[in-house]
Formats: sequence, structure tokens, C-alpha cells
Amino acid sequence: MLGEGVVEYRRLGRSGERIAAIGLGTWRIGGGMAADYSMDREAVEAIRYAVELGMNHIDTAEIYGGGHAEELVGEAVKVFRRDEVFITSKVWHTNLRYDDVIKACERSLRRLGTGYIDLYLIHWPNPAVPISETMKAMEKLHREGKIRYIGVSNFSVKELEEARQALSTTDVVANQVEYSLYERRVERDLIPYCSREGITVIAYSPLGKGRIAREAAEGRSARARILNEIAEKYSKTPVQVALNWVIWREEVVTIPKSIKKDHLRENAGAAGWRLGAEDYRRISEAWA
Repeated sequence: MLGEGVVEYRRLGRSGERIAAIGLGTWRIGGGMAADYSMDREAVEAIRYAVELGMNHIDTAEIYGGGHAEELVGEAVKVFRRDEVFITSKVWHTNLRYDDVIKACERSLRRLGTGYIDLYLIHWPNPAVPISETMKAMEKLHREGKIRYIGVSNFSVKELEEARQALSTTDVVANQVEYSLYERRVERDLIPYCSREGITVIAYSPLGKGRIAREAAEGRSARARILNEIAEKYSKTPVQVALNWVIWREEVVTIPKSIKKDHLRENAGAAGWRLGAEDYRRISEAWA
């Protein structure tokens, strides 16, 4: 049965769509910037297990594994009804010319084995290509039903505003950015802007690329001791508390990456409950 783990879903932008508060990232699943086929079976099993746990938002990109990550996602999700899985993919910054966007999306659709991508993001801004040209192609894909929603990734407030102004028939629903206890620059202006404008923030690397778990395990720093203390209070792990801290705001969801089933279960257990306001404040101040 789907959804046995995660029971928390969030509204995507101002749409009626709801996606898992904690999904699954696929960077380095299937290789880094080039394909690696050595862990394909484990990768497919992990993606399926994540969906079964309720982490049905699967994030990937054309650049991950040179496209192989998308192939693995496609293989994994074909055992589910298409509407049981929400797939996000991204177009690389070198493919932002009008024709290149269209072709990149077509390639991603073939690798994913699907007729549409739920959320299609511009992976990184490219100052050499007018955002109006890129967004014209994105709207064409949207009109044709090849993508359901348009988003961006790693965009500043200024870049996000320019992207939105370049759209004529729809709006940007999400901005995917790095956000964790270690990386909090987006709190200054980007998260407040997205909150006001009804744009979902998708946090990647929410565990500081493993650093949070390592620091908590060592328990030497004052901030690690606070994290461990609060984890014990809620009968959760420090990783679960750190992830719950990331998604504490209603407009934020996250996509931790893991291929290990015990880690996937742990990640899933970070949703469906909420840190109290005082504990959220204590963690925020300790890790400032």
C-alpha cells in the first residue's frame, strides 16, 4: 500500500497539486555527471521503496548520470500508476535556447518512459540566454501537456522575478535551492519572497551532504548536543529532527537522497509530526 510511511503532503505553489513534504533526490543515483551502471538494481529498488513509503516526489535531472538517473526513475516507477508518482526533472543550463529546451524535454520523456513530466525546472540560470526565450519554450511544453508545472532551481529573487515576468499563461510554482542547518542563506530573502508569492521551496542537500549526521554522532559541539537532546525528547533521530526543521515552514519541502532502505525509512519518519516552536527556535539559534 502506498503512503504507509510519509503521511504529510504540501501544496505545490498556488496549484491544487499536493506533493510529499519529504521526497527523494537522485543525484549520484546512476552516476555523477556520467553514467554508472554498477548499482542499478539497488537504485531501482530504492526508488520503488521510497514511493511505497509515501515519498512519491522523485526528483531527477537530465544531467544526473548523463541521463541514466532518469532511466532508473522510469524503470522504477513503471510498476505504479502514473498518477501515484510525482516526477520532477531539470533542463541543464547549456540547453536553455528555445529549440534546446524542447529537445532536452523530449529526451527526458523518452528516458523516463512517460508522456509527461510533472514539474520541469531550469536547473541553473544562464545569463547568456534570455530568460524570455527559455520560458517561451517552457510554456510551449506546458501547453502541449508534456510538462504539468514550470519551476526553476538555484534562482535568486531577482532571477525568479524575471522568470515569472517572462511567462504569459502560467506561473513558476517552485524554486529548488540548497537549504539545511548548514546552508541558510535562502532564509534572508528567498524564502520570505516565496512565502509571500505562493511559490514552493524545494530544499536539496537538507542534511548538509551527511555532515549533520556525522556531527550529531560525534556529539562534541554544543549545537550537536542540542540537536541530540531535542531528538531524544521527540523519540526521533537527529537526522529526522534536522529534516523536520527544514520542512517546518509550510512552503518548504525537501528531497534527501538515499539508496539504503534503513535511511529511507528514517527520512520518511521525519514527516507527519512537527517540532514545537520553542524547539525550532533553539535549533535555529544554535546552528546560526
